[in-house]
Amino acid sequence: MLDVHSVRAQEARGALIPFAELEKSPEHLHTYRITPLSLWNAASAGYTPAVICDILGDLARFPVPPVVYSWIRETMGRFGKILMIPGNEEDPNKDSVLYLVTETEAIFRELAASHTMAKYLSVSPSSSNRFILAILDRGTVKQELLKLGWPVKDEAPLREGTPLELSLREMSRSGKPLVIRDYQREAAHALVGDRGPGTGFGTIVLPCGAGKTVVGMTVMSMLRTSTLILTTNVSAVHQWMDELKDKTDLDPDMIGEYTGDAKNIRPVTVATYQIITWRPDKEADFPHFSIFRDHGWGLVIYDEVHLLPAPVFRVTAELQTVRRVGLTATLVREDGCEGDVFSLVGPKRYDVPWKDLEGQGWIASALCTEIRLDIDPSREISYAVATQREKYRIASENPAKLPVVKSLIAQHPEDHILVIGQYIKQLEEVAALLGCPLITGKTPNPERERIYTAFRAGELRTIVVSKVANFAIDLPDASVAIQISGTFGSRQEEAQRLGRILRPKDRDSHFYTLVTACTVEEDFASNRQKFLAEQGYEYSIIRWDEHYET
Repeated sequence: MLDVHSVRAQEARGALIPFAELEKSPEHLHTYRITPLSLWNAASAGYTPAVICDILGDLARFPVPPVVYSWIRETMGRFGKILMIPGNEEDPNKDSVLYLVTETEAIFRELAASHTMAKYLSVSPSSSNRFILAILDRGTVKQELLKLGWPVKDEAPLREGTPLELSLREMSRSGKPLVIRDYQREAAHALVGDRGPGTGFGTIVLPCGAGKTVVGMTVMSMLRTSTLILTTNVSAVHQWMDELKDKTDLDPDMIGEYTGDAKNIRPVTVATYQIITWRPDKEADFPHFSIFRDHGWGLVIYDEVHLLPAPVFRVTAELQTVRRVGLTATLVREDGCEGDVFSLVGPKRYDVPWKDLEGQGWIASALCTEIRLDIDPSREISYAVATQREKYRIASENPAKLPVVKSLIAQHPEDHILVIGQYIKQLEEVAALLGCPLITGKTPNPERERIYTAFRAGELRTIVVSKVANFAIDLPDASVAIQISGTFGSRQEEAQRLGRILRPKDRDSHFYTLVTACTVEEDFASNRQKFLAEQGYEYSIIRWDEHYET
């Protein structure tokens, strides 16, 4: 538990981030949990049990129980106890099999007795404490062993892929000097390393607005190989393509788009998760999975890896010979599949606290405010008799939010403003009230691009957007976000929506969330507080009727 009033609270928060997860964040005491996965991520990043125990011992107000230290040492000690390695050059099967090795007889016997692992592993006849597995099962074996509490240290080699000459420009095509920030370069080097065993795959965690795309391109320039980039939507595909054309020396003809609109495979191809996971019916195969298998990719970049769809995990399990990087602002997954990201994409290789980058001026300062307001009297009865799920929607679509939105916009006459919500009918009402364009999942891509371009150019000051704008949309001048409804308090969504306004600028950013008081929406809002407190942001709560005249 972290006392936020302690003189070392900020220091403690930064020290805990690499190996602990925030669980609860009320006003005075925040609760962190140390989990096996959080410790294994720390171990993969070079932390030792001694370092973590020293941090806890130094910061703790009271002596840490010895059993906690023992558990940390035991849990972290599991990382590296099982190695995945290639066969030697004399092995006739070296191109089709790998070996799972442990020096501990007890671990060997545990795995040999596991019914789960029996279908993947066979005992090597040539060496003790060694199993043989098919190369195609490389990812699946790591998944299954993690579930058994054994993180595998994968030291099998990665293929180089088709070579591709690629360099970053010193001066972008748009005429601006391209400066790679220190943390961006460090993140890329943390992934690529010395290109030896155990490097070349993993996850990089950086705040929205910190330039994860530049990190991806830096990795590409270091590896110089054909690259497949997967991202969340067509707008994000076009942004990646524009950045590649602007900041690298690639000929535009070398960059392909693979979406519902176009299917051009080039040495660098940018695709959406949606097209990759499309299939004609639930029983059919995924026809576009062939893009992974039929081309000589040497690198796969998973943009917004916390949104990686479950079907892509299946093919990612096969892609264990390919260098791969996951880019994300948060490793929180609402489906609890963080372990799959660890096993199949790779452990966390680099992380920087949001507030650290804010303090250095690389992302904007953000003032986060939750505004609570009473439910509209016309909805009180329907709310009272509704089911739990219906209660959330009724509270989220509270008509009393509309005049509050209008008043907040009037208070920010010089800002570029995003009004963000979950429910289309509510968004249509807000857009009509404000006289602003609305972007939803049904808005054609050319129309989306036209609106985004007008917003960037200053021709539009306010736009209303659904959850399609949560991800990978570059709107650098946006400085105010007003969230009128969300997905059941999703921390993942909160990270993305806050990120829309964190691009560096000359003014503070404001992130408002409108919540109907004394309803289930207020309960779900506590999840948002968890995320924001974890990142170091203060989260103010006010009652609208007590503070403002509307």
